[in-house]
Amino acid sequence: MYWSSVSSSRINRRYVAPGAELNTGRYAPHTVFIRNGRPAQGILGLDTQGFVLARQPSRVANFKDKTEVDAVYSAEVERIVKALTGADLVAPLGYVLRTSGTTSSETQPPASEVHVDMTTDRAVRLAAALYEKTFAGRPTFSRFIASSLWRPFSQPPQDWPLAVCDGTSVGDDEGVPNVMVRLAELPDPDNIPEHCENEDTLPAASIFHFNPGHRWWYFPEMTRDEVLLVKFHDSDHSKAWRAPHTSFRDPNVQNAPPRESIEFRTVAYYL
Repeated sequence: MYWSSVSSSRINRRYVAPGAELNTGRYAPHTVFIRNGRPAQGILGLDTQGFVLARQPSRVANFKDKTEVDAVYSAEVERIVKALTGADLVAPLGYVLRTSGTTSSETQPPASEVHVDMTTDRAVRLAAALYEKTFAGRPTFSRFIASSLWRPFSQPPQDWPLAVCDGTSVGDDEGVPNVMVRLAELPDPDNIPEHCENEDTLPAASIFHFNPGHRWWYFPEMTRDEVLLVKFHDSDHSKAWRAPHTSFRDPNVQNAPPRESIEFRTVAYYL
């Protein structure tokens, strides 16, 4: 089971304030068939479906240690993303720790709505600005891929694994912007503003309506030595250019320890 948007509006907003959040979207749960990707691992690929599973052990002993992650994992992620994409350059965007157990100021719960972390316009602008900041003076890039490298570091099985949607089963016109608005305090729920200043410049994900034509996959019992690279946006639309994804409660897993994972976002560039 996962959650998808049922809102008919052209844009949703997620108002975020210290200790509180208000989402203007409406969501409903859907029960869908999610295929086991293990038997098909050899035919599921980054450019054909928008995601790929790979065995990539890490030297990080404790993913909850920010100092160690910054010192060790950032370089590992750059190497892994280069290897899996074939790109020439990789720029980091930061990471998020998630757990299905008790969260803290350092962790977030699993994201359980069907989404892609960037809209097309935001991805294009971000890639250009990040390239200029990180690789100034280099030749202009010809293609970019914004993505997330997802790794569980709790013992398998995962009670809330990550499900990924075959990008070729998703229409180019699908997806509704979900704009994140940071505030000092939340507005009155009965008096939410219809417009936000400079809304086009604010971060925004794409959220998706339920579609029975979507083809879903997951990889059960992932270990900390495995990673799942998921596309947010590929500027080459002749390939699978994005892969909606979500966490879901696996009904086949009972009494498992809480899932703990790290997702590291990057933009990879081809010269």
